[in-house]
Amino acid sequence: MLAFLGQITWWMWILILLAIVAIRDIFIQKSHTISHNFPIIGHLRYILEKIGPELRQYLIANNREELPFNRIERSWIYASAKKENNYEGFGTDRDIYEHQHIFINNAMMPYKIDDNHPNVIDKTFLPCAKVMGQYNKRKKPYRPASIINVSAMSFGSLSAKAVESLNKGVKMAGAYHNTGEGGLSPYHSNGGDVVFHFGTGYFGVRAADGGFSMEKMVKLVEDNPFVKAIEIKLSQGAKPGKGGVLPGAKITKEIATIRGVEIGKDVLSPPNHKAFNNVPELMTFIEEIAEATGLPVGIKAAVGKLEQWEELADIMVKTGKGPDFITVDGGEGGTGAAPPSFADHVSLPWVYGFSDLYKVFQKRELTERIVFIGSGKLGFPAKAAMAFAMGADCINVAREAMMSIGCIQAQICHTNKCPSGVATQSKWLQSGIDPTLKSARLAQYFKTFRKELVEITHAAGYEHPCQFRMADIDVNVDDHNLSSELDKTYKYEKTPIPFKGMQDLKDCLYLGGDYNKKLN
Repeated sequence: MLAFLGQITWWMWILILLAIVAIRDIFIQKSHTISHNFPIIGHLRYILEKIGPELRQYLIANNREELPFNRIERSWIYASAKKENNYEGFGTDRDIYEHQHIFINNAMMPYKIDDNHPNVIDKTFLPCAKVMGQYNKRKKPYRPASIINVSAMSFGSLSAKAVESLNKGVKMAGAYHNTGEGGLSPYHSNGGDVVFHFGTGYFGVRAADGGFSMEKMVKLVEDNPFVKAIEIKLSQGAKPGKGGVLPGAKITKEIATIRGVEIGKDVLSPPNHKAFNNVPELMTFIEEIAEATGLPVGIKAAVGKLEQWEELADIMVKTGKGPDFITVDGGEGGTGAAPPSFADHVSLPWVYGFSDLYKVFQKRELTERIVFIGSGKLGFPAKAAMAFAMGADCINVAREAMMSIGCIQAQICHTNKCPSGVATQSKWLQSGIDPTLKSARLAQYFKTFRKELVEITHAAGYEHPCQFRMADIDVNVDDHNLSSELDKTYKYEKTPIPFKGMQDLKDCLYLGGDYNKKLN
């Protein structure tokens, strides 16, 4: 037998293997019609289907064609994170007449800074113009030291090394790191400011019955002084009205311990909170947490119907209380797993949702009490300028932050097979992430972003992006090459934000990020 096998040449082995595959295709497998009808050759169809996204991404699609982020956008993030040349030559290759294209109206003469200005000392210095919790007199108000920060992405959805890289990066950049709803992990504890975020699963502050534990919340804040604010998730852009999903393949023993769930089983957070059932109860819940912890407390939601938002605003007028910040998530967002029917169709895109919501609070003269945070593909300076002109005070970025530490937009985050190691719990795949290197890249992306936004702001004649007015931004509004200012497009004018100067922000007692220590 061995002598006979030894006489079979390599090409005969290939033929034997193909014959076995053909027999299997025709007589054994019943699942795939193509493979049955076209044995062997039919497999090429499935191979090409599997690698199709990569083929289009690198060989077929042009620079501006892909979604959710095209090649030009990804390249700008990668170059900015690596401190490489992120310029482009020979003019823009973008169709500047396309729908929703943004134009920033520059001043005849740019804003001029003096020799002692904070942006001379640090060209990337750009804190939030508002203080979280100041109006409501919280015990520990907080002014984010960066207008760009890491959005809610949980440990479990992201790998340990990715979370560690993000946290070390925000420390270097003076930004904050939103934990996402997976609880506070050891990887969030590398020195960066943290916003603790929880949803309907109450992971990290979960009672034995699956509800909310105030005792655990107070202990978490006391044990972790780097937690600067608390965010209650009502919904998120990818799947509003549907609970979070963490596939069982991603749940390791460590994640199960942190979240209080079983290993290997899908974690399906319910769509509704146990701690409250209506808007008045939500208001009470917010005040109870703020009183117990002393921290600013805010809410995060995607926007659709406005009736309950109007109820919330009316209660705020009546009581003089309310959330310290509101994070508005756009329907175009989403780093986690979501059904396409939700991701594609439920909730409004950021510009529509934010403009609708802002008008609810502006009508009742509440906007100065709230720090508005925008989230939904805003991690580019021009888009951020538009967001500030519309009334945003900070922006949170998720996928842009992932790309800065190595994400290649493979779009298989939900499979636990992320090739870059960012969105997987595979030890092998995440072993390629060097937190020392990747944290520096996240920090550099944030710093480059802030530097370019400051330069755009100065070009428009202002010192800080909070001074942008809606008339400073034009946008193409239809297919007839017609552009219009934001105030005319969205039918409101942003409420001016009190601003005394960048030096005043630098001197603020509540400024986060250890900026003063670094600069002195």
